[in-house]
Amino acid sequence: FRAGDITELKILEIPGPGDSRQCGDSQHMDTATPGVGCQVGPSQNGTGKVLKKPMSSSAPQNIPRRTDMKSQDIVISPQQQCSKSYMDRHMETLSQSKGFRRRHNSWSSSSRHPNQVTPKKSGLKNGQMKSKDDECFGDDIDEIPDTDFDFEGNLALFDKAAVFEEIETYERRSGTRSRGTPNEKPARYRHDENILESEPIVYRRIVVPQNPHKEFCTDSGLVVPSVSYELHKKLLAVAEKHGLTLERRLEMTGVCASQMALSLLGGPNRLNPKNVHQRPTVALLCGPHVKGAQGISCGRHLSNHDVHVILFLPNFVKMLESITNELNLFSKTQGQQVSSVKDLPDTPVDLVINCLDCHENAFLRDQPWYKAVVDWANQNRAPVLSIDPPISEMELGIDAKWSLALGLPLPLGERAGRVYLCDIGIPQKVFQEVGINYHSPFGCKFVIPLHST
Repeated sequence: FRAGDITELKILEIPGPGDSRQCGDSQHMDTATPGVGCQVGPSQNGTGKVLKKPMSSSAPQNIPRRTDMKSQDIVISPQQQCSKSYMDRHMETLSQSKGFRRRHNSWSSSSRHPNQVTPKKSGLKNGQMKSKDDECFGDDIDEIPDTDFDFEGNLALFDKAAVFEEIETYERRSGTRSRGTPNEKPARYRHDENILESEPIVYRRIVVPQNPHKEFCTDSGLVVPSVSYELHKKLLAVAEKHGLTLERRLEMTGVCASQMALSLLGGPNRLNPKNVHQRPTVALLCGPHVKGAQGISCGRHLSNHDVHVILFLPNFVKMLESITNELNLFSKTQGQQVSSVKDLPDTPVDLVINCLDCHENAFLRDQPWYKAVVDWANQNRAPVLSIDPPISEMELGIDAKWSLALGLPLPLGERAGRVYLCDIGIPQKVFQEVGINYHSPFGCKFVIPLHST
């Protein structure tokens, strides 16, 4: 009851024997015996209950509290005692068979009397179920530990390394393998690695008959030795004898050089239909020799790819046939041909392709037009790409940022810049005929970069 529900408080007297009044106090009612105003009788289900004999309907009734029920002495019937003894034996059997030792010890300890029965709440609904709850969860609160469980301390007692070492020792002795602790870690491969076992890689697959003056290596680590100009010239002569004519070589060189130049100009980021206002400009400087014919072939392919090409070629009375043929093809494009340095653009261009120098005709460097073109290229401040430059650094009037070698590189110096190598279509047996043990280093490309070793 709540305090607000109490409207009047009265002190009642305890009725005596034979009194016609009702049992007053709840405490005397609970501990009543037959003949003191209260009667114990069997209920309809066979269990004994404390029955209150109503004498007066006007007297207030007190409901017993739960705290008072622990010390009550309930009079039960013989049927209840028999049922309780059966329950004691049944719980003992369960505790021995299923391991409920702790609950059994707390329920039937040695301090209890053998015939003592747990008090049962009389007159309450579900009193039997609540008494079972007290039996199961009615342990003394003093037995509960106050300190928290030390997880870190108990975890430190577990030696993980020692346990795994013991497992590995057992596996080695028995020859078994555990699921969770494999003996070896599985090998991991990149997306560009082969998972199948193959032969060891041989990085030196090109061997020249002479001791190379300089060696290069590709991005894959393959060694590419340099060759002398005499051996390179002999290689081209043997290839031409077997059908790789000068026209084919010029076309192949022009395609590879134009492909490299297009990538240097920006590739697809620069050359697309949405950037028609950013059309690149290339100044092509050519001399009256085969190297100049290679440059003209490159300019024709660049002009076909919508690049503004300005071709410089000095006027000569007699030109080589290869140059004449390349000029006829170049004239069919939108490219512009000039023969004077004054006609070259004053503003910086996107790229300068240098084909002025030659391996043999050294007298051209003393010509006035050559010196004028070299001065213009050095003042334009545009990056320079050299196609098949000569060996000697003194013969280079223009410092190059990139140099493109044909077939096999020559021992180029520092002024040649970064060296690239292009495939001009020389068969493998042609290399073997001149004494070169050759295996192609190009892979899936026609132009590859070379690094100095």
